[in-house]
Amino acid sequence: MQTAYTVLILLMLVGVSRLLGRLIPLPLPLVQIAAGAVLAWPTLGLHVTLNPELFLFLFLPPLLFSDGWRMPKREFWRLRGPILTLAVGLVLFTVVGAGYFIHWLLPAIPLPVAFALAAVLSPTDAVAVSAIAQNRLPAPLMHMLQGEALMNDATGLVTFKFALAAAITGVFSLTNASMAFVLVACGGLATGVALSWLVGRLRSWMIARGWDDPATHVVFMLLLPFAAYVLAERLGVSGILSAVAAGMMQSWLDLLPRQTSTRLLNRSVWSLLEFAFNGLIFLLLGLQLPDIIKAVVSQETTIWPSLLYRCLEVVAIFLVLLALRFIWVQSIWRLSGLLRRWRGKGELTLVPTARSCWLLTLGGVRGAVTLAGVMSVPLLISEGLDFPRREQLIFIAAGVILLSLVVACIALPILLRGIPKSPDDALRKEVREAWRRTAEAAIHALEAEEVVDPDTPLDAAQAALAAELKASIMSEYRHQLETFNDSAEAQAQASKMELLESRLRLKALRAQRLELYSLRRHHEIGDDALGEILKDLDLSEANLGAVK
Repeated sequence: MQTAYTVLILLMLVGVSRLLGRLIPLPLPLVQIAAGAVLAWPTLGLHVTLNPELFLFLFLPPLLFSDGWRMPKREFWRLRGPILTLAVGLVLFTVVGAGYFIHWLLPAIPLPVAFALAAVLSPTDAVAVSAIAQNRLPAPLMHMLQGEALMNDATGLVTFKFALAAAITGVFSLTNASMAFVLVACGGLATGVALSWLVGRLRSWMIARGWDDPATHVVFMLLLPFAAYVLAERLGVSGILSAVAAGMMQSWLDLLPRQTSTRLLNRSVWSLLEFAFNGLIFLLLGLQLPDIIKAVVSQETTIWPSLLYRCLEVVAIFLVLLALRFIWVQSIWRLSGLLRRWRGKGELTLVPTARSCWLLTLGGVRGAVTLAGVMSVPLLISEGLDFPRREQLIFIAAGVILLSLVVACIALPILLRGIPKSPDDALRKEVREAWRRTAEAAIHALEAEEVVDPDTPLDAAQAALAAELKASIMSEYRHQLETFNDSAEAQAQASKMELLESRLRLKALRAQRLELYSLRRHHEIGDDALGEILKDLDLSEANLGAVK
C-alpha cells in the first residue's frame, strides 16, 4: 500500500506543481524539482528508491515515442545535416573533450569512468527547453533541438555503455566500438520501423473487418513504445532509437481511414500521459537530491567546505560542457551557412548568427536521460570491489542537470528579447493552400454526386429538399474558398467575419449546453441522451478552437 500511496501523492503533486507554475514566474521543471526536494527533506521524509532500469523502461519509451510522433518529418529531413552533426559529432566531441577535463580535474576518477560520465552528460532534453522557451524559439532552431534530443539519447547512452564496459573490464577497442555503435543504432531504427509497420498492418486488418473500436486501437498505441523498446533491447540494439523510430513511423500510419474517433481519443490520452510522465521525471529528480548530497558529503570529514568544493567542480564541468558545445555549434553553424550560400539557399533563420549559436548552445538542457543513465552505474565492479566514485558521478550529473536548467531559465528569455514570436508565414501559407485545395476537392465531389439514388427514387418534394441540402453544403465550401483569397484586405475581412462567426457559434453552443443541463435537472432526459448530445456539442466547440 505504501507504493500506491507514494504514486498517488506524486501524481497529485504533478497537478499541484502545474498550478504553482502559473503563480510562480519559474519554468515548470524547476518548480517540480524544488517540490520533490522539499518533500524528500528529512522532516517530511518522502523517500522514493529509484530503480534506474525501471525508470528507463517506464518513462523514456513513451516520451520518446511521442516526441518522434510529433516531430515534423519534412523539417527533420531538411535539417538532417545539422541534426546529425549535433546528435553524433557533438556527442563524440563532448566525450573526448569533457572526459579528459574531468580526469584532469578529478584524478581520483579513472579515465574510462570520466569518459562514461562525459557520455551520460551529453544527451539533451527537448521537453525541458520547450517548457523554458515557451514556443518563443524560432521554428528551425526548435526543430534542431528536438531532432538532436531524439537522436543523441541513443548516441550518448551507447557511448556510455561502451565506456562503462571499458571501465569494468579494462578492455577497449575503437574499431569494435565503432562497428558495434553502427549496428546498435541501425538495428534500433530498423526494429522500431518494422514493429510499427506490423502494428499498422494489424490495425488496417482489424478496421477492414469492422473492429474499429477506438479504445482498442489506443491501447495498441500505448503498448507499442514499450514493445519496441523491449524487443530492441532483447535483440541487443538501441531500445531508445527503436522507440523514436516507432513513433516517427506511426505518424505516417495514423492516417488510416475511419479513424477519426481513434485519433481524437489518442490525442487526449497521449496529452495526459506526457503531462504526467514529464512531471514525474522532474519530481523524481528532486526527490533524489537530498540522498545524493548525503551520499557525497558522508565520505568527507567536514560537510560545508566539502560540499562547496563539490559544487565548484560541478560548475567547472558545466562550463567546459558549455564551451565545447559553443565551439562545435559555432563551427557547424558557420560551415552550414557557407554551404547554403554556395548552393544558393537562404539562411535557416533570420536570427543573427551569434545569437543563434548561443540559443542552440544554452538550449542543450540536460534532463531525464542523463539522470537515468548515471543512476544505472553499477554499485560494484566485481565482488568486493566498489565502483570508483559512484556517488560523486551521480552528484555531478544531478548538478549539471540543475545548472543547465537554471542557466537556460535565465539566459534564454534574455536572448529571445526583441525577437518576435515566429509568425511562420510559410506555415500559414501552406495551411491556407491546403484548405483551398481540400475545399475545391469537396465541391468537385459534391458536383459529381447524384442526389437521387436510382435504387431508391425519391418523390419530387424529397428530391428538391435533397438538392437544396446539396447546394447548402456546397455554399459552405465556396465560402471557405472566398475566405482563403490571397489579397491582404480580403484575408483581414474574412478573419473578422470568421471570428464573429466563431463567437456566435460558441454562444449558441453554450446556450444549447445550458438548456441540456436544465433538461437533465428536471429529469426530462436520461444520462444516455445527455452523454450523446454533450459529446457532439463538445466536439463542435473543440473544432472552433480558441475564440478570443
